[in-house]
Amino acid sequence: MSPVPEETTAIDYVMEAASGAHFSGLRVDGLLTSSSSSPRASPTPTPTHFSTPTPLDSTALKQPFVIGVSGGTASGKTTVCDMIIQQLHDHRVVLINQDSFYRGLTLEEMKHVHEYNFDHPDAFDTEQLLECVEKLKSGMSVQVPIYDFKTHQRCSDSFRQVNASDVIILEGILVFHDARVRNLMSMKIFVDTDADVRLARRIRRDTVERGRDINSVLEQYAKFVKPAFDDFVLPSKKYADVIIPRGGDNHVAIDLIVQHIRTKLGQHDLCKIYPNVYVIQSTFQIRGMHTLIRDKEISKHDFVFYSDRLIRLVVEHGLGHLPFTEKQIVTPTGSVYTGVDFCKKLCGVSIIRSGESMENALRACCKGIKIGKILIHRDGDNGKQLIYEKLPKDISERHVLLLDPVLATGNSANQAIELLIQKGVPESHIIFLNLISAPEGIHCVCKRFPSLKIVTSEIDLSLNEEYRVIPGLGEFGDRYFGTDD
Repeated sequence: MSPVPEETTAIDYVMEAASGAHFSGLRVDGLLTSSSSSPRASPTPTPTHFSTPTPLDSTALKQPFVIGVSGGTASGKTTVCDMIIQQLHDHRVVLINQDSFYRGLTLEEMKHVHEYNFDHPDAFDTEQLLECVEKLKSGMSVQVPIYDFKTHQRCSDSFRQVNASDVIILEGILVFHDARVRNLMSMKIFVDTDADVRLARRIRRDTVERGRDINSVLEQYAKFVKPAFDDFVLPSKKYADVIIPRGGDNHVAIDLIVQHIRTKLGQHDLCKIYPNVYVIQSTFQIRGMHTLIRDKEISKHDFVFYSDRLIRLVVEHGLGHLPFTEKQIVTPTGSVYTGVDFCKKLCGVSIIRSGESMENALRACCKGIKIGKILIHRDGDNGKQLIYEKLPKDISERHVLLLDPVLATGNSANQAIELLIQKGVPESHIIFLNLISAPEGIHCVCKRFPSLKIVTSEIDLSLNEEYRVIPGLGEFGDRYFGTDD
């Protein structure tokens, strides 16, 4: 690995080393990747003002990531899906099989079942499949039909309940055939397996699992399956974003696909607009702690405990954005270890009073760090007014961690940031740490100060008419310091 530039940040360096792959139209054997970036111009800071946040569209909810997995019969599609699901164990993932949407055969079709082409697009109820995926994408639960491969009928009194999830995997030989279904997908994967291997797998599956005669399986393969593959399945390969040779045996490809999915899942839409906004990766632990501190029935003791845990995670993540230098040390074994040296000139600045709740976590991570204070008073007639500040005399030489647990309208943050810049702190040396952010606040701060960084644990939906964060967690300072009574 090449030496780390002196003014590189830890997060920037890691992201550069593992830059996001562009999968479009690639054949994945070792999964070739490429990345591109374009410089972003920094607009000139606008004069000081306090804006009224523009209400955002409350319907713009984050939609699930829909993955289409196609390929020939017995190509290993289900195995690929299972491996993706296993690696995404900390997310809600549902698998929808196209086979569940076979049309039930009529009495006349049942009389000539051996002449029926189950691999033709007309064999599926595409309209119901489309309706099912659209409902899941909109956050609704659906009932997926259950198909009996021995009777060739749907179980009229039995359905599989599928709830809204983070990831929806749609698997089947013809899921790429209909453009309406394709357009619902965030990623399209084609599993490419040798025809002889697929035939051997199909014989084993249809005879052992579905109780069919081997001669009928071979006859069906030659008469329907292979021609349908050539006419419908193979041509749909051109729509794939990722092509995986050898199916589930290609662990490298699947690992990289999962990495790409995780990146997309962890990236809020605002992070795509403002690359200086960072949301720590969501896990069930983090979501569980958010569930607790947002609950109005939680005790003060538990609110403080879980808030402190979340604040510590945000602080640790924020420290990863500070500059560092490469450093070699000698270990007790006499070996040389090449590591990094932390940035020494740091300062925390809390926006009184809620920001003071974040000071203990910062002190626990940075021994002896200096802490400054800024008090901004909300005046109904004159907007927000700065009435107190106490900052280190050499603050202009330091990297500043600005502390406020909730970013709502962004007006208080903007006034605090403006003060720091007036004191000589470069905008790029300010990292704003908070637990939750409203989209309106992110827009307000990032448009005015595009060079600072915002680190948060969750971005909420919006602000209400009273400029409170929704769903939010109420008045953080009152709940944390026990003055909400």
